[in-house]
Amino acid sequence: MTIVVTDARIKTLLHTPTRVSLRPRYEGSNICTWIGFKHDNYLVEEAVLEHFRAAGLSSRVLYEELGLGLDFAELDVRILSSLHLDDLVTADVEPVSKDGDALLFRVTLNVDRDGASVKAVTGRARVVLRIDTTFPAEPVPEQLRPFAVERIATSEPGAHVTPTAPEPLSDGHGTTGPDPVLSLLTEGKNAFGWKWRIPYPYCHFTERLQMSGYLRQMEEVVDLFLADRGLSIKTLLDDRKWIPACSHSKIRILDEALMEEDLYVVYTVEEIFKDFLYRSRFDTYVVREGRLVQTATGQVTHGYAVIDSRTDWHLVNFDEPVLRALRGEPAVGA
Repeated sequence: MTIVVTDARIKTLLHTPTRVSLRPRYEGSNICTWIGFKHDNYLVEEAVLEHFRAAGLSSRVLYEELGLGLDFAELDVRILSSLHLDDLVTADVEPVSKDGDALLFRVTLNVDRDGASVKAVTGRARVVLRIDTTFPAEPVPEQLRPFAVERIATSEPGAHVTPTAPEPLSDGHGTTGPDPVLSLLTEGKNAFGWKWRIPYPYCHFTERLQMSGYLRQMEEVVDLFLADRGLSIKTLLDDRKWIPACSHSKIRILDEALMEEDLYVVYTVEEIFKDFLYRSRFDTYVVREGRLVQTATGQVTHGYAVIDSRTDWHLVNFDEPVLRALRGEPAVGA
């Protein structure tokens, strides 16, 4: 039986704040018991998904009964205080407004520290309801029609990139050695790029890369970039007990990337703030009909922390070798 989308359900979805208790997943505890930025984003996602459940419009109901895929089209998350394994997080979700065909939510994650509530994470989430095309379309209820889209895409400048190469680009399948697409995307920039085939575990609704897949790619490309610059995470852990510490990340989906397409991921260092933080841009592309199409863009800000004990760490300043590596400059004496 198809769900009835009532005004009460829509009121909860669009106007009623919700609260839920969550815990970080065990997978996110990679260094001691601190939770990495990807799983802070996952908590924001889960809080919004719970908000939809509270309105009686869970992602399962939306898809199975109404043919609508709930897609996170943008996440913007700031980490104010580190979360740890087993923390009980109080997540508050506040519907903010409508943004064209999207729903906007503000999310705050609080955690208890020595009997006081501490704001650990703040985030903004942009959600669209993607009309499913893998089966015959269902009629979209009138109340949800403003948020239902036939494709996740944007007309903002930069969504489509026309390459300057004189010949159409190959689709990249089976190439070995230097990749001409990556060379085009990184030339003359303080950037690192790699090509990656989108596997089905990173996708959802049978066809497209989901937001959590982009978060995993952002985490992966940072790891590869640092290794490429001689700053591999294990090397700095072994030599100095240093770990990357993320304070801010955001990703916006510009177009859909599909299962088994080749995704070109470009990580560009944009700015180094004194010797304490550096901000990088994250861009992804696919090649269709010989032309580049940008599928996502974002930013991530990192510093370095030194591990003091199994429970404590503190931020440190970059030294000259680290600064030179981040700038893309050769090491002294190289």
